[in-house]
Amino acid sequence: MTEYSEDILIKGCINRDRQSQNSLYKKYQSRMFAVCYQYSKSREEAEDTFHEGFMKVFDNIASFAKKGTLEGWIRKIMVNTAIEKYRKGKHLSFIINMEDTTEVADHYFTDDILDRIEAAEFIQLIQKLPPSYQMVFNLYVMEGMKHKEISADLGISEGTSKSNLYEAKSILRNLVNKNNGSPQAVGSEYGRKQRY
Repeated sequence: MTEYSEDILIKGCINRDRQSQNSLYKKYQSRMFAVCYQYSKSREEAEDTFHEGFMKVFDNIASFAKKGTLEGWIRKIMVNTAIEKYRKGKHLSFIINMEDTTEVADHYFTDDILDRIEAAEFIQLIQKLPPSYQMVFNLYVMEGMKHKEISADLGISEGTSKSNLYEAKSILRNLVNKNNGSPQAVGSEYGRKQRY
């Protein structure tokens, strides 16, 4: 889709044109559902976040300022929707603080893990993390946010954000190492595989 046709699509959505909304939905459906799935514990939870997020997209599309891509703007809405649902779920009680161990967090988890398993299996492992670890890991690793931003969004200290990242990386590394990087072993030992 060209930039010109995307502009027309946006204008149509601003005017609540059903065909334009449907086209926008179909264009980003699979990629945005994958984002929501990454932040969820189940397909049902991901669907709930996804639909709620798209309603926000349609309600706020007139505010899209074109400072970045439309896809990036929509993704941000999906991530923010996941954060809101997380905070409403009161998962913050799971957060721990380990100020003394956080300095090595960024060096503990390397790309070799991603080379040993497929993306779908990796997402399944992320879903096995405690909610607080899952949220911080996704925001830091997948979204590229800094601990200062994460702490502000989640209402936690930077130290807590760092410690949860450290713990998330430790758990993921142990899960992969325990199963020798085998996606089949990971799937069978840590729960039924989910498809999206």
